[in-house]
Amino acid sequence: MRAAVLVTGGAGFVGSHACKALAAAGFLPVTYDNLSQGHRWAVRWGPLEIGDIEDRDRLQQVMDRYRPAAVMHFAALIAAGESVAEPAKYYRNNVSRFLVLLDAMRRQKIDQIVFSSTAAVYGTPESTPIDEKHPLAPINPYGMSKLIGERILQDCAAAHGLRSISLRYFNAAGSDPDGEIGESHAPETHLIPIVLEAAAGDRPHVAVFGTDYPTADGTCVRDYVHVTDLASAHVLALARLKSAHGAEAFNLGNGNGFTVREVITAAERVSGTKIAVKQEPRRAGDPPVLVADASRARAELGWQPAYSDLNVQIGNAWRWTQGWSRRQAVGR
Repeated sequence: MRAAVLVTGGAGFVGSHACKALAAAGFLPVTYDNLSQGHRWAVRWGPLEIGDIEDRDRLQQVMDRYRPAAVMHFAALIAAGESVAEPAKYYRNNVSRFLVLLDAMRRQKIDQIVFSSTAAVYGTPESTPIDEKHPLAPINPYGMSKLIGERILQDCAAAHGLRSISLRYFNAAGSDPDGEIGESHAPETHLIPIVLEAAAGDRPHVAVFGTDYPTADGTCVRDYVHVTDLASAHVLALARLKSAHGAEAFNLGNGNGFTVREVITAAERVSGTKIAVKQEPRRAGDPPVLVADASRARAELGWQPAYSDLNVQIGNAWRWTQGWSRRQAVGR
């Protein structure tokens, strides 16, 4: 019998890819999702249980049914810009509801959790690449909500023996290389799918927010990490939790930074399409450069990214975009 892992937000972008990786590793991924951001079609490797994390009774019912050995927590709001405009929404969703989940885990005696965190906990970096010893100073409520989550896990480790690993993603990118699942947000907020929507003719242009940053071409620099590589790191983190103690955090990135303009150029190369650009003012809460030092994840988790090339990441996403457009056109 396969050990169950409760995957909150398992119908979303990273969560669904993690479910595929969990199934391949011999686990039963149980998706718990309210489908406000996720999709039924993304749940393919285990059961879907619909519910809100704040619904204590429903959450307990699902835990009682499957008796999960561990939790992977992806259910969160993730748009940094929106968090600046609506901070209470982010603290309510990413912190208050997280506490409900932890209470349910404690009642069920589940003492292992892999937490989806973010590079936004670092804020504007003092130096790059950023390692885990870098000061934690978020500049937007999204990043702060994730940092609070990490601190809660540290305190629960000390108080209750909860074992946790927080994975600080840099910029999730790409789509499943097999084309089975991919990225689909409404509205879309991630750069690569936005650029590819413009390439496909689904939006008139790409808005470039800020062209006066202290970077090579004046646009923001980000470290893009393939979603399948993120998923593999979650499975490795789960394996580590069997013998680890306390609360740990690991960066997940490739150590290579690309400007917004470089991403657009790469997308034009992959798609064979000229992409229109519209320059806009800077957005609040956007650091100029975020590039990871993920050497600790490689050394201690044994993580080896397989899709670090930006052209490969964009190519996988482009194939998904094209396939998704065709499926939408025929009503599938």
